[in-house]
Amino acid sequence: MNSEEMINVDDINYAVYKIGEWNEKYEVNQIGLSSEIPITKNTLDHVKASMDEIRNAKFESSNKMVNGFVAIAMHLNPKVQDMQLEDLVELEEREYHNILKELDNLELLDDDTQIPLNGEDYLIYKLEKDCHVVKAMPANSHTINYYNNELKKIEDALD
Repeated sequence: MNSEEMINVDDINYAVYKIGEWNEKYEVNQIGLSSEIPITKNTLDHVKASMDEIRNAKFESSNKMVNGFVAIAMHLNPKVQDMQLEDLVELEEREYHNILKELDNLELLDDDTQIPLNGEDYLIYKLEKDCHVVKAMPANSHTINYYNNELKKIEDALD
């Protein structure tokens, strides 16, 4: 792969993000806990579909069915583990609507834009189909470094 290789931002085989901060503070919605902000329409659509998939996953907790975001937060986020379940469900609902508003108001790159695959302005993931799921693999050294640093933060937080 040469350093001048360009990709079209409307290529459905890539997810492209910028590093940034969300306008709101999120505790439950894992999309909003990330510093990866979608920068292309295809990536935005993928993020929304992922959110829907997580919200549609149902888990039982205290004899009540909760969505995937609530279930994940209950197990991984110490900031919300002491909340009453009803309050946590309400918080997730609020966060979901807030993040949808943020996603709908993002400035995206024009679909006819090309960007360098090996640049450092964006995080670029190559999307690969693996059986019935799509895996996002870091597509350049900038994204690999970012990804590894994020994994380290998660590991350190769990220790």
